[in-house]
Amino acid sequence: MYYLIILVLLFLAELFYFRIADKCNIIDKPNERSSHTRITLRGGGIIFYFGALGYFLSNDWGYLWFMLALTLITFISFVDDIRSTSQGLRLVFHFTAMALMFYQWGLFSLSWWWIIIALIVCTGIINAYNFMDGINGITGGYSLVILGALAYINAEVTQFVEPALIYTVFCSVLVFCFFNFRKKARCFAGDVGSVSIAFILLFLIGKLIIKTEDFSWIILLSVYGVDSVLTIIHRLMLHENIGLPHRKHMYQLMANELKMPHVVVSLIYMAMQVIVIIGYIYFLDHGYLYLSCTILLLSIIYIGFMKNFFCLHSPNGRSEK
Repeated sequence: MYYLIILVLLFLAELFYFRIADKCNIIDKPNERSSHTRITLRGGGIIFYFGALGYFLSNDWGYLWFMLALTLITFISFVDDIRSTSQGLRLVFHFTAMALMFYQWGLFSLSWWWIIIALIVCTGIINAYNFMDGINGITGGYSLVILGALAYINAEVTQFVEPALIYTVFCSVLVFCFFNFRKKARCFAGDVGSVSIAFILLFLIGKLIIKTEDFSWIILLSVYGVDSVLTIIHRLMLHENIGLPHRKHMYQLMANELKMPHVVVSLIYMAMQVIVIIGYIYFLDHGYLYLSCTILLLSIIYIGFMKNFFCLHSPNGRSEK
């Protein structure tokens, strides 16, 4: 009953946001990076923050420093959705947020070089998650898979976080998927959505890694990770500026060049990550070996796909006749 009430409240909060976004013209216009053609409300992913906030307010202000960090990174991302902000300002907010999250993790008790490594890895993960948000359902659906896996791990393998945090955020993602995981999306996540959910998942996975002292749990992000890293390498090989918008991710080629429905592409990514996670839990005693084999297999799939279908992609990002 508690989570049903949370679900209803979050649903109403999302509808209320739609009214604000519509009135304030917070919209997403198609551009050279987009895989959509319709003007759509932007920032619907702010509901992820409200999900975490709901946990915070109803559970004795649990994980205070993390919540402060999430508030900072959500705020600057939402501002960036409304009006473009400078990269320097965004970095100040992001690094401050990550410092607060590291404090919540207890990371500052370790050597300084662990902090540097964590900062690089966390920055890369947040940016990768943001870049992968480009078609209907992919951010919400992929996040549901990871949250579902984390809930199972927390209940059956090792408890690393208060279960209510995972369940409440899961409710918020369900609400977002109701409006986004469809042929014609009612809203897009925006930077506020993709960055905030990335930050939440990063906090949870970080807690899991620290509790178990096993970095191979990063496999929970393996499908996104391989696509992101290999796409960057591919663009560098093409002598492109990796800071500019593009449509060269594998999921973008599937949606744009192969004309696969967005929902189908999102389901493929979800299914791949589900299979990877099930296999990992089954071979839990051989985590690093399984992680290495998974990365190798996903890389082979990516390279094979690009060899067969990248020829359909013209330099300006549109299908050749």
